[in-house]
Amino acid sequence: MTTLRENYDALLLDLDGTLYQGPQEIPGAREALATGTQPCYYVTNNASRSPGDVAEHLTELGFAADESTVVTSSQSAARLLAENVAPGSAVLVVGTEALADEVRNVGLRPVRSFEDAPAAVVQGHSPTTDWAILAEATLAIRAGAVWVAANLDSTLPTERGLVLGNGSMVAALRAATSREPLVAGKPAAPLMEDAMRRSGCVRPLVVGDRLDTDIEGASNVGLDSLLVLTGVSTAIDVLRAAPEQRPTYLASALDALNRPADESLVGEDSRWSVDFDGTDLVIEPTADSTEPVDSTELLRVVAVGAWKFPDFVRITSTTPAVSAVVSGWGA
Repeated sequence: MTTLRENYDALLLDLDGTLYQGPQEIPGAREALATGTQPCYYVTNNASRSPGDVAEHLTELGFAADESTVVTSSQSAARLLAENVAPGSAVLVVGTEALADEVRNVGLRPVRSFEDAPAAVVQGHSPTTDWAILAEATLAIRAGAVWVAANLDSTLPTERGLVLGNGSMVAALRAATSREPLVAGKPAAPLMEDAMRRSGCVRPLVVGDRLDTDIEGASNVGLDSLLVLTGVSTAIDVLRAAPEQRPTYLASALDALNRPADESLVGEDSRWSVDFDGTDLVIEPTADSTEPVDSTELLRVVAVGAWKFPDFVRITSTTPAVSAVVSGWGA
């Protein structure tokens, strides 16, 4: 039996919402990755921690990781800075000291004040970001500084739920400056390109929990993707997904990596009919069955119809078990 992961030469794994929520491992994630020989690279939009700190956290949770296998948006942001300003230039850092360290690593000088005449502004998530540093960044950007955002994630998953992410802070500067930043993290290409370069892989699989970052990021660089429903994106998000945000595979959890690929492949299934009546998608089994309806299995089939007829209003069925599952999607 060929498993899903065996079709690829590396796994490019998201972290928040895919492997852990805050300090806690997502149940079963560690065991799912422990099988197989494909190298795992941890690709995160979160720019608040250094690669070493991320690797340490992963190791504490039982994942096989070291600094060389962690690729962060802060590293990609620093690369973009180095490509756009002269060596030794001052860069105003809106973010943590870990982000400032990446700026130093590419030969630039991190500062925290507009008075230091920064040639660029780099912005990454930090729980201590306040009005004062955003004001300094506003002044610099309005004066013409290059602006690089580590990512545009509007929210950040935590053990308490979703909280505002770096993208929400970027939105504040966008409103104040009428400028758009260069973006390093997913779904923009730089982070994925850096991950592929680091891994040396030819055919990697991108794995994540967000359609608007992980899956769209994979699409933007022509890679296959697996969406796991353990984090941000939900069933209704899948059904309403734009073309660039449609995953190759869909699963409820990471253990799908160790099962046959066709079990997680998004596509039509002869056991189900999906018809459009001009308003609603109508879902029915094609044969009598007493087996329970698996929500994720059905979602993989219905998604194809939803993407074909994106103007559908509701999803309906005359089969009570199907209706019960669909109602749980919020569709």
